[in-house]
Amino acid sequence: MQNRTETTIPLTVSPYEGLTGVYAIDPVHSTIGFSVRHAMISNVRGKFTAFEGILKLDGSDPVRSEAYLSVQTGSVDTGSAERDAHVAGPDFFDSTTFPLMSFRSTGVVDAGDDRFRLTGSLRIKDVELPVQIDLEFGGSSQDSYGQHRVGFEGTATLQRSDWGLGWNTALTTGGVLISDKVKLLLDVSAVQVDQADAA
Repeated sequence: MQNRTETTIPLTVSPYEGLTGVYAIDPVHSTIGFSVRHAMISNVRGKFTAFEGILKLDGSDPVRSEAYLSVQTGSVDTGSAERDAHVAGPDFFDSTTFPLMSFRSTGVVDAGDDRFRLTGSLRIKDVELPVQIDLEFGGSSQDSYGQHRVGFEGTATLQRSDWGLGWNTALTTGGVLISDKVKLLLDVSAVQVDQADAA
């Protein structure tokens, strides 16, 4: 008589189970940056130095997570005071009239291997449009102050003219001074502030 061996199928546990909670983005250890083609030959990179945001993470079901971000448009820093004033001025962000731009998530797709597709609405000036951000989970740790941190890197490609940032000038050699295509570069470290269910 042949012995039968019972096979137990283990319950699937999310690898992010312990991350559930509310996290505040740490602006000191995070970067909200961008890269844009200049004069058709090189890339100019910049960042914003004043921003705040909240991540509501659901570790058991990551697609239920949420993200919110607010950025002060006048805090743009490209390494040139003259250029920064132009970008913050009426030709671009018009930061006096529109001091903030904001993002709020509307959905998350798990792409596997610690990668996610974050969808949401980006508001710049008086225009709010849908965007998609490709995210990669960088890990979690406890820092020297005992704070629980999580990290993410993200990228998105935008057409700046869609948000009314269409200023440009033609080059004598052909083409334009600034590409309409802008690449957003996110490097986020966030500190847990609440362990309650993120849902």
